Amino acid sequence: MHSPDDTPRRPARGALSGVRILDMATVLAAPLGATLCADQGAEVVKLELPGGGDALRGLQPVKDGKALWWKIANRGKRGITLDVRQPAGRALLLRLVTQFDVLVENFRTGTLDRWGLDLATLHRANPRLVVVRLTGFGQTGPYKSRPGFARIFEAMSGFTNLTGEAGGSPLHSNFPVGDAVAGLFCAFSIASEMARLRGDPQALGCEVDLAATEALFRLLDPLPVEHEQLGTVRMPAGNCASYTAPSNMYRSRDGIYFSVVASSDPIFQRLCAAVGKPEWAGDPRFATNPARVLNLVALDEGLGQWFAAHDYDTVERRLEEAGIPFSKIFTIADIEQDPHYRAREAIIRLPDPDYGSLPAPCVVPRVPGRELPIPRTGPDTGEHNAEVYGEFGLDAATLDALRAEKVI
Repeated sequence: MHSPDDTPRRPARGALSGVRILDMATVLAAPLGATLCADQGAEVVKLELPGGGDALRGLQPVKDGKALWWKIANRGKRGITLDVRQPAGRALLLRLVTQFDVLVENFRTGTLDRWGLDLATLHRANPRLVVVRLTGFGQTGPYKSRPGFARIFEAMSGFTNLTGEAGGSPLHSNFPVGDAVAGLFCAFSIASEMARLRGDPQALGCEVDLAATEALFRLLDPLPVEHEQLGTVRMPAGNCASYTAPSNMYRSRDGIYFSVVASSDPIFQRLCAAVGKPEWAGDPRFATNPARVLNLVALDEGLGQWFAAHDYDTVERRLEEAGIPFSKIFTIADIEQDPHYRAREAIIRLPDPDYGSLPAPCVVPRVPGRELPIPRTGPDTGEHNAEVYGEFGLDAATLDALRAEKVI
């Protein structure tokens, strides 16, 4: 990323510089939370079992036996191996956590307790340690021991029930949205607790009980209140929105799909003029947003007919001139070529030992005047064992012995 004036700047310290995170979680949600913190300057060490085993290393995309998603999702981290199930591994972990601020884990509820790494034991080792436990359903409740993946969180949260065509099957996205949302809450949890601890040198660490299902449900603010107060159970509505209109996806004459949102009355009035239907703005069926929602079918039929009769270049020009919020449905190829994305350098290149560099989304958010260093891709299994354990005083002979015992 560059500053707006393109003045060269030395890499700055991120807001989370000085925070040390031990990430022993797997797959995507909790590791993403740690990665977002690494983007903002935290030092993150990725802990895996000897020999690997993280399922993300086996998920597509994979090239030349290299897990590309892993490389991007775990960017900016150093990697070590440790089998905490063994007594020697447990002892070494308790030594490690004395030098970390945060431990992130996503094992099934009670797993660390069974390995002798319960919260009391961890806090005896480091009273200020924040232990973030990101599970599907939380540390309490009848579902606490259930396994879960993103699509399970999405289904149970009510999110999936909002997608799909009216009267048809609900639809999952071709991306684990539930994991991504939980990862954002994980990063938020870490940042919140670090703010608390930095503000009070005497404050103690804590356990963060983060349920992925609740994280996604938290975003669906209106569902409980509209059910209680109006008796409404929100259901799939295709590409329409049941709360505002017009808000839909349309198709131009030359086959381009695009979304248009004209929720407010002034924007709708401009849309009417842009499509040559100024009389719609005064039509009682369409004059207000509640009226437009009630008469959505008629409104969308009229708009759809106009859009289908014009090529996208014409549609784009008309909507742009009228100041209407709209966008073509972008593929990654569109994103790579879009002038706005390119101007903001929204895709950065992460240094990588196998491919030289790999493309990835930029650091979010941006802080003007603060140029953060570009992180490298995620580590190979145990890549930094000697480096990290050496910082704790373990010499080569000790590491060789631990390796022979399959502790690291």
